Amino acid sequence: MELTWHGHSTWRVTLGDTTLLIDPFFDNPHTSLTPAEIDTPEFVLLTHGHADHIGHAEAFSDATLVATPEVTGYAEAELGFDDTVGMNLGGTVACGDAFVTMHRADHTNGLNTGYEHEVGMPAGFVISDHRPTLTGDDDGTTFYHAGDTGLMTEMRDVIGEYLEPDAAAVPAGDHFTMGPTQAAIAVDWLDVDYAFPMHYDTFPPVEIDTDRFVEEVAATGSDASVELLDGDETFTIE
Repeated sequence: MELTWHGHSTWRVTLGDTTLLIDPFFDNPHTSLTPAEIDTPEFVLLTHGHADHIGHAEAFSDATLVATPEVTGYAEAELGFDDTVGMNLGGTVACGDAFVTMHRADHTNGLNTGYEHEVGMPAGFVISDHRPTLTGDDDGTTFYHAGDTGLMTEMRDVIGEYLEPDAAAVPAGDHFTMGPTQAAIAVDWLDVDYAFPMHYDTFPPVEIDTDRFVEEVAATGSDASVELLDGDETFTIE
């Protein structure tokens, strides 16, 4: 599985012959790319309706969009998507070679910058090369994109315990989401091998010293390796 961070909460996940683009938003200081320079993925996943997450989704309208039914309905009406998969919290859908499980995120979900329309629950995505089962799959690879969220016990009691991600991208920029301390607790609860901070340094309220996140993860006693990626850098999980 290849994970490429394009800054903020934008991730490109390649699994087998399938590519998924999560929350495409390229107006951030961690990427030098424009949407036109990004190959259209097979699937676009949107965690919620805020403008820094729907972002440039319209540029990838030839892809299949995966989101809650409220967001897919908006994308069909306003963003030019013809092929959408409306799913909801707790569900798993097959997306090419990947299995995508949607989980809740604790956040608000107004649509675009005006926040004038409520569009259902925000979400995170667990992306895996196998369908989650209680029998487990020690040879599988799983990545958790937490979306915009505060700390929640479901990370410990459900996602970490049963969905068993190997790696997690957690918002750490504070102010609108978890900051370094609560994001570090999330990493510990998830019991992942690799942790990636995201949703930071995009604009002044979310500017942080990432060393604090590294120190806080260590303070929890977690064995996770904290990976501070440069924008557009790819990390491969074997």
